[in-house]
Amino acid sequence: MAKPEAWRLTPEAYSFITTLDTRFQDVDTMGHINNVAISGIFETARIRFHHHLGRHPQEQGVRWLVAAVSLNFVEESHFPYPFEVHCGIGHIGRTSWTVSSAAFQKGVCVATCDTTVVTHGAEGRRLIDESLREAMERNFLRQPG
Repeated sequence: MAKPEAWRLTPEAYSFITTLDTRFQDVDTMGHINNVAISGIFETARIRFHHHLGRHPQEQGVRWLVAAVSLNFVEESHFPYPFEVHCGIGHIGRTSWTVSSAAFQKGVCVATCDTTVVTHGAEGRRLIDESLREAMERNFLRQPG
């Protein structure tokens, strides 16, 4: 797997920031925060980011389902330092979008994550609501240049 592009490792590329504490129980036998814990950190950050975008999907009669997750471990991460997770929209389709995130500890990017989410209703896939699309567009990743 290719390393993330350098601009993805900078906090300025993202519009949303949340901080999450590490826990001693997240430490693996090598003394690092384990991969499963980092996955959970990104999941919590993604949920907070979705709430930042607006109404909860259940209020719209839809469900948001994770279709794919891609994690890149860039540097080691350690307890007790908190994660500062930066999120933005990497892509918007008709019925799906990608939340792109980067986790930082002590100012250093330790991991990136791209999560593709689809919107579903009782009849199957649903088009992205226009107000949600507008909120997503305001939160696109900011690639330099």
